[in-house]
Amino acid sequence: MASNGKKQTGKNRAFIQSLGHAWDGLRALFHYERNFRKHLALGTLAVIMGIILRLSLNEWLWLVLAIFLVLIAETLNTIVEAVVDLVVGTTYHDLAKRAKDVAAGGVLLAATFAVIVAALVMLPALSRWF
Repeated sequence: MASNGKKQTGKNRAFIQSLGHAWDGLRALFHYERNFRKHLALGTLAVIMGIILRLSLNEWLWLVLAIFLVLIAETLNTIVEAVVDLVVGTTYHDLAKRAKDVAAGGVLLAATFAVIVAALVMLPALSRWF
């Protein structure tokens, strides 16, 4: 927000201002997006399992990549939904539906990738215990 009390409509003037807006965006994701919270919880669970299973550096790289891809996909899905809703409001439009469906499909692809990575990383790590 500008120092004169008006809402900002122009470019950020400083890095710290950009960082503040980014942080506001992450808080909005967490506060308003149920699926983002679910993905974050599952990612946290995967990290806890990784710590327990003592994953190798390579395994950690794959796991963290998968977690962040899902979170980024969910972020992009949220952006698409918000922009489509802003443009069409409560009016139905085939292109609006397609945009939302494709964005949701991107999340599904990322989540499928994450499940595959988790299986490829966690199952061998679990087998080392037995």
